Amino acid sequence: MAFVEQAKSYGVRVLIDLVVNHTSDQHPWFQAARSDPESPYRDWYLWSEKRPKDWNKGMVFPGVQKATWTRDKAAKAYYFHRFHDFQPDLNMDNPEVRAELQRVVGYWLALGVAGFRVDALPFVLETPAHNGKPAAQHSEYPRELRTFLQWRSGQAVLLGEANVPPDASRDYFAEGGGVHLMFNHVNQHLFYALASGDVAPLAEAIEATRELPETAQWGLFLRNHDELDLGRLSETQRQTVFARFGPEPEMQLYGRGIRRRLAPMLHDRRLLELAYSLLFSLPGTPVLYYGDELGIGDDLSLPDRNAFRTPMPWSDGPQAGFSSAPQPFRPPACGVYGYEQVNVEAARRDPNSLLNWTSRMIRLRKECPEIVWGVPTVLAVDSENVLALRYDWRGNALVALHNFADAPCEVRFKVDPPGGERLHDLMREARLEADDAGLHTLVLDAYGYRWFRVGDLDYALTRRRL
Repeated sequence: MAFVEQAKSYGVRVLIDLVVNHTSDQHPWFQAARSDPESPYRDWYLWSEKRPKDWNKGMVFPGVQKATWTRDKAAKAYYFHRFHDFQPDLNMDNPEVRAELQRVVGYWLALGVAGFRVDALPFVLETPAHNGKPAAQHSEYPRELRTFLQWRSGQAVLLGEANVPPDASRDYFAEGGGVHLMFNHVNQHLFYALASGDVAPLAEAIEATRELPETAQWGLFLRNHDELDLGRLSETQRQTVFARFGPEPEMQLYGRGIRRRLAPMLHDRRLLELAYSLLFSLPGTPVLYYGDELGIGDDLSLPDRNAFRTPMPWSDGPQAGFSSAPQPFRPPACGVYGYEQVNVEAARRDPNSLLNWTSRMIRLRKECPEIVWGVPTVLAVDSENVLALRYDWRGNALVALHNFADAPCEVRFKVDPPGGERLHDLMREARLEADDAGLHTLVLDAYGYRWFRVGDLDYALTRRRL
């Protein structure tokens, strides 16, 4: 509670992970459930007297996980686990389970947290067929959880972790009555664009996720604490990203992802800036994974996802300044992107560091409410490597262009009125004037990016203040 209050004093709100899909197999609930078929906790989990036909289907961790139904000797039955066998799934069909999870939410809200990242949300909503019962989908649960949350804390938010197609997001947003935010896996197409230079699939993904309830928003990210999941790309696209950013077998995970940090994966300051500039200029709320604002590295000698979950490097001192323990639970990353070269202390002193560049981009993003509240439009440009987005909000407009090619290019594009004949650069002292045909001509550097405000700058700023 002291941590939460101290964070609030700095203007920081704390969200915590809400893992409600499963418990540990050592949890008292599961121990009671497995030891006695008459236990009130027996129905808190999913059991099958016989081994289901799909006992080895639908694993989240293929190649590591061998089944989704495992026999428990004490229970003399099979229990369901979408993840590892030591993580049995809870039974969301049981109203007592949902009531208990609401008590968990209420407890943390009382301690001052500002909301929750709901882990593995698609699996929370599903119940597999078992013991003669048909499979079920709990599309009502996001609405039920939000209703409880808002009664307890009107400003608290739910951020859903769900890698689903855009059409399926409706069940999670529940027409504005479900989760407030959900992670947008547009980033899979973003990495394909970074790897190939082809922006067409990325533009299609942005268009496919334009429509949202007024009270909902996307959470946008480049990397997170899981592998870079490429499961929604075609096989050809996925192999293109593997070849560029994770060519070695030890860099890949589960046949669908890359287990690397952003900086060593892209391995080019220009690409890093391009990726972050696009992240900050996409519609939604940017989400940064700790350390990526510094450009820290990974440790591929560590197993699975641990490779990119190394401690935050605060300094070049012992244990990267993260801990005074002589033997930390997990060592800090070493090498070219290790803590000796990349750490907070050094980055803050270097005006050209990635940390200071990211800070400037965050300030710029905060000065552009059009991105937050406006509707994005993909502008037509005469280059397959350039993505151009326009936002309109309350009479103001903003245009952002990004070149995914490894060579400079000249692009021509049109910005419709009002004000489309004049563009003011938001990153440097410059402006563009349209020709007699209303077309702008712009030269973008290799992996270059530019943000422009449309129309008269003073007028636009005045409108924003109003």
